[in-house]
Amino acid sequence: MTRGSRAAPRPSPRGALRPAAPAAPMPVVDIDLAEPGAFRRPGGGARTRPSGRALGLVRFHGRPLGMAEASGGEPEELWRALAAAALRDFAVADEDGGLDEPHRTFVEPTAISVIVATRNRTGMLRDCLDSLRELKYPRFEVIVVDNAPSDASTEELVRREYGGTRDDGGPLRNHSGTRDDGGLLRNHGPAVRYLREPVPGLARAHNRGLAAARGEIAAFTDDDTLVDPLWLTALVAPFQADSRTGCVTGLIVPAELDTEAQVALERHGAFGKGYAACTWSLRAPSADPLFPFTAGRFGSGANMAFRTELLRELGGFDPATGVGTPAHGGDDLLSFFRVLAHDRSLAYEPTAIVWHRHRRTPEALDAQAFGYGAGFGAYLAGAIVHEPRMLPALLRRLPGGVRYALARNRERAGPATGRGAAASRLARLELRGMLYGPYGYWRSRQIERRTGR
Repeated sequence: MTRGSRAAPRPSPRGALRPAAPAAPMPVVDIDLAEPGAFRRPGGGARTRPSGRALGLVRFHGRPLGMAEASGGEPEELWRALAAAALRDFAVADEDGGLDEPHRTFVEPTAISVIVATRNRTGMLRDCLDSLRELKYPRFEVIVVDNAPSDASTEELVRREYGGTRDDGGPLRNHSGTRDDGGLLRNHGPAVRYLREPVPGLARAHNRGLAAARGEIAAFTDDDTLVDPLWLTALVAPFQADSRTGCVTGLIVPAELDTEAQVALERHGAFGKGYAACTWSLRAPSADPLFPFTAGRFGSGANMAFRTELLRELGGFDPATGVGTPAHGGDDLLSFFRVLAHDRSLAYEPTAIVWHRHRRTPEALDAQAFGYGAGFGAYLAGAIVHEPRMLPALLRRLPGGVRYALARNRERAGPATGRGAAASRLARLELRGMLYGPYGYWRSRQIERRTGR
């Protein structure tokens, strides 16, 4: 069911359901119709002056309307062209529908722990942590979980550039900011803690961070993202609006489209969940005949948050799922499903924006497409293991699910030449991954049992 936005503007159905599919590599920019002529880099970065062709996230008073592609000889011309495309394709309300500033929205802001899992990508991690420094939220901490690293470069980065120390269970020491009595920083930037998880697997890394989290909300993003300055402000709002909300996900848009592989993934629509706010629960079932098993529609792990105690009660993330295991993924989808299965609501809030750096090479893109499919198949297997009472509902929906998956892959594949050939390859890889996923999950669980974890 759709949850109305707390304030206008809202995208038209066309804008919400058909995000712009980029034609070729091009710059990605961020514009607001309320700031004529101004361009910003992804992640709330410095202003820029692009020209030529660009793909822009178009907002109105901070609220995202959609992605628009346009061209212009000079920056001013390009801005007008992007604005015209947005006004043509998206419904824009006249009133100011922007997000309130944190100090006006929250009398007592909810404490949030931001958990970033990483492995051997210090350059990307640095950019991610820099964007987290710019968050306009007054009370949060950052936990970096180094997953089976090959060297000490990540720990050295966190110590040297972010004033963090390795978490040994003692009091947090940090070079900037002041702590409240809960150990989270207020107003002067995030506290950064470094943790190491020696066993490979994204779910294990997330669980390591979850165990150390001090916030009432545990928010997760990846090391290859840049977060919007109002990310936490938007992400926490549905939690505060409804005590039954157990999980919130947000919008993921591309941070760059520099290579054909990145463009292909964006066309494939792996991250696009639209620009309309939604809420799902078993108490008010969706019209989707596959609900609640289409967990991929609810969001993605690069932009998700949970009530910390609820996630701990669920046992955290299943370590037999996730990148770095034979399952290849599914940890996020399984947790979304389990939140719903335990009679809590899940909200999608498009104003909670994360910018993602897609894989840059065809080989990495192929592996990612297979991983998406495998993760979905592993999630379905994990859903039955953890919530066996949902098996009859799954069996009733399974024939329709198979038909849906085949039709979706045919739609994505397109013609067998040119760009259609690349799309067809990705669709086949994703379908192959879905068939492999249950086996990958079983294999991962066998490894867990043998090692006694």
